[in-house]
Amino acid sequence: MKLCFVLCLALFWVELQHGNCQQAKRRKDSGENRIRPGGKRGKIRHPKVKEGGGRGHSLLTQVLEKGRFLRLGQSTVLAPGNNMELRCKGSNIGWSYPTYLDTFNDSRLSIVQSDKYSQLTLTSPSAADTGQYSCWVVVCDGRECEKDHEHVYSSNIYFADKDNLFVPSDIHFEIVYLRPDKPAVVPCRVTTPQAKVSLHREVPPEEIQANETLVNYDPAKGFVLQTPGLEYQGVFYCKAVTKGTPQISTKYQLLYVEVPSSPPFVSLQASSELVSGGDNVNVTCSVIGEPDIDVSFTWSYPGEGQRPVHIQTTWRLVNRGRGQTTRITQSVLSVEDMETIDFGKYICKAKNQRGETLVMTSIMSK
Repeated sequence: MKLCFVLCLALFWVELQHGNCQQAKRRKDSGENRIRPGGKRGKIRHPKVKEGGGRGHSLLTQVLEKGRFLRLGQSTVLAPGNNMELRCKGSNIGWSYPTYLDTFNDSRLSIVQSDKYSQLTLTSPSAADTGQYSCWVVVCDGRECEKDHEHVYSSNIYFADKDNLFVPSDIHFEIVYLRPDKPAVVPCRVTTPQAKVSLHREVPPEEIQANETLVNYDPAKGFVLQTPGLEYQGVFYCKAVTKGTPQISTKYQLLYVEVPSSPPFVSLQASSELVSGGDNVNVTCSVIGEPDIDVSFTWSYPGEGQRPVHIQTTWRLVNRGRGQTTRITQSVLSVEDMETIDFGKYICKAKNQRGETLVMTSIMSK
């Protein structure tokens, strides 16, 4: 009996030692997966994520020296005088830039399209070239092409100039119209976003405090009046300062507008509706509208193409009291030495950016 017990205990001890060896072997095998030859620990490799072409990844870049590129953000500060080269990836690219470069047909600006990108070059830029530069993909379907609004990339580029803290302008006195239904902008833009800018009324002299609700300042736009009213009428200017002497901007005349945005409100009146042969007649087409909204006129009349007429268009601003300003635009059609062919219907069509209106009057023979 004792011999049987000793044999069983011996077998148990052998099995226990065999199990410990197996566990040690498993730990060693597991360790071999982590330790590379030479004792160096392996790096964990994560899969690469491919960048998409969405709004988060701008295709607008600046070409630097030696073929280096800088992806532009929402704002960029550059030194004036150094040529600027911008690139936008794509085989068909559209551009926008400060409008005055087009107005004066500036030869310093050039755009070249290649197979893979479009490049905009501006030579000898100055503080006046400060503004928003944008590019976008142009999508074509046959002969029809349109702007891809999902792939538009922009940067407000500042050409910092300590002698010109405000973007230079040929206009020394500018009119800003205040409307109760939309914000107004006093466009005193700066050439460096670091400038501290304040808005001032000339008479009575006071500073208009900026805040985040009624008045705020955007270096790329100017002072934005969110809900402009009669209290903002008058002459204003901006003051900017960085480290040196403060600089004063162009002066701005703020005028309140009462007339809402709509197609033209037109009236038509003849100097006389009953005339005799040989008389002279004036037909006046008048539009009352917003001060900064242009109006165009088109006439139809009985002797059109056969009889000479004289047409003159003029406009003027009218103060209607209580600080409210409107614009009266008139087109006058004059007929001299009336003949039989001149009698009939005179039609005036007035058109603005909101629509068009037709009015008619008749001139009859006595």
